[in-house]
Amino acid sequence: MSSSGLEHVYWLGGGSGGGKSTIARGLAERFGMALYPTDDTMSLHADEARAEDAPFIAQFKQMTMDERWLLRSPQEMLHTFHWYNGEAFELILRDLRTYPTDRPVLVEGLRLLPRLVAPQLAHRHQGLWLLPTAEFRASAFTERGTLWQIPSRTSDPPSALRNLLERDDLFTQRLQRELDELNLPLLVSDGSRTTHDSVELVARMMRLG
Repeated sequence: MSSSGLEHVYWLGGGSGGGKSTIARGLAERFGMALYPTDDTMSLHADEARAEDAPFIAQFKQMTMDERWLLRSPQEMLHTFHWYNGEAFELILRDLRTYPTDRPVLVEGLRLLPRLVAPQLAHRHQGLWLLPTAEFRASAFTERGTLWQIPSRTSDPPSALRNLLERDDLFTQRLQRELDELNLPLLVSDGSRTTHDSVELVARMMRLG
């Protein structure tokens, strides 16, 4: 059991397009949880992080859109993407310690890497990762209107999209290996459940209520 002072925190991580934000909002509303969406602090944390502590953030800031999404392989994108390397994770922990402890807090986002979250868990069931299939991810991006948001800002949008989707798939595969090694809970997002059913299932797996 963790003694990090975050025993009231529940962690919902996973790959991009897995339904984390939608499910987290449903859980927070149903169970009266404070919600911390880590995507909302990405820009703030990237600006705050020092280059010596977060070299991949510093490198990413200096790249053009083509350098980020076209001129590198998906494998290199995976290995050098700052959030996939846990940079600025300590700022998430800092933020969480500012939340009141009189009710549970639900933190969600792709930055919640299993190896970094594991030491913070009061109980194993307080962490869960959603792993989307490639088809579910592409469908989710299309539905929310963000499929071409990044690729359209490059000189070759179709190639950039292929790279981005392959990188995201590689990240999801890496998450699954890490979760298996740490024996932490995961749930595959494949479109076979409604949003309501997914919220119900996640609530049971996290032992909420």
